[in-house]
Amino acid sequence: MEAFFDFEKPIVSLEKKLQDLRELSRQEGVDFGREIDVLEKKVAQLIDQTYSKLTPWQKVQLSRHPNRPYTRDYVDALFPDFMELRGDRTYGDDQAILGGIGSWKGQPLLILGHQKGRSTKQKMERNFGMARPEGYRKAMRLMELANRSKMPIVTFIDTPGAYPGLDAEERGQSQAIAESIRMMFGLQVPVIAIVIGEGGSGGALAIGVANRVLMQEYGVYSVISPESCASILWSDSSLAERAAERLKMTPTDLLRLQVIDGVIPEPKGGAHRDWKMAIDNIGKALDEHLKVLLKTLSKNPQKLAEERVAKFRRMGDVGMQQAASETQGAR
Repeated sequence: MEAFFDFEKPIVSLEKKLQDLRELSRQEGVDFGREIDVLEKKVAQLIDQTYSKLTPWQKVQLSRHPNRPYTRDYVDALFPDFMELRGDRTYGDDQAILGGIGSWKGQPLLILGHQKGRSTKQKMERNFGMARPEGYRKAMRLMELANRSKMPIVTFIDTPGAYPGLDAEERGQSQAIAESIRMMFGLQVPVIAIVIGEGGSGGALAIGVANRVLMQEYGVYSVISPESCASILWSDSSLAERAAERLKMTPTDLLRLQVIDGVIPEPKGGAHRDWKMAIDNIGKALDEHLKVLLKTLSKNPQKLAEERVAKFRRMGDVGMQQAASETQGAR
């Protein structure tokens, strides 16, 4: 049975009626063309109305939709020659982080991303997309390879956060995240990060220090999940909806705050409704930004690292300026 959220129920109900009418027309050989056209228009209108006024919490829900394409889905479609590389050469292989070599229009790339599972077994194997230290150490090993080989890096971010378990802490979770962030600031190759679902805390940032940070239209990116934020601020995780509004975690807010560099449109109703269009849109965005960054790589690789550092340093300034402006306006 297809998963859907409460705000999607009217759409799903109307689509079910449309599907039943088509099936009846096929079985009975009766032409219901006019009725089908009317229902199709109603479905399209309802989708437009519903998704044009989504709340931040509803966007959080969409970012977690179980039928959204995951990293591997985008990788298989965009980089058919992808070759996965495994292990951190210290402890083991973390399947919550997918990494390997592929190419885009003849240009070799290093591809990294959080990978969630769909079945119960896959979710356990992938640890729900929450990486352990060996996952980030694998990412660092591969990023170092890309830096030596002058290969651009593309990362797909989709995690509620790094795994907070005792075993991860014992193996140096915070250190692995910090070292990965530090390494990314010094890379002398183009780095493009794309938030395709959830971008949660340091677990996301560990592979998100990029020259271009892009987000899909219904992705979210924040320092903490709404549930955890509500638990800390108000001691009640059920207030996650209020927290989602305060966190300013949607692409619109983050683009205004200059935390991200661009928003990638999704198909009507979200990426889960049309995988092909979602994949095509990411391909277009990748092509656009990669062309610009490759020119810098050919002229001055050091400039890529310098621009990355400057970009992240500016983020706090923009936030402070906007906060000061809002405070003055309130007075």
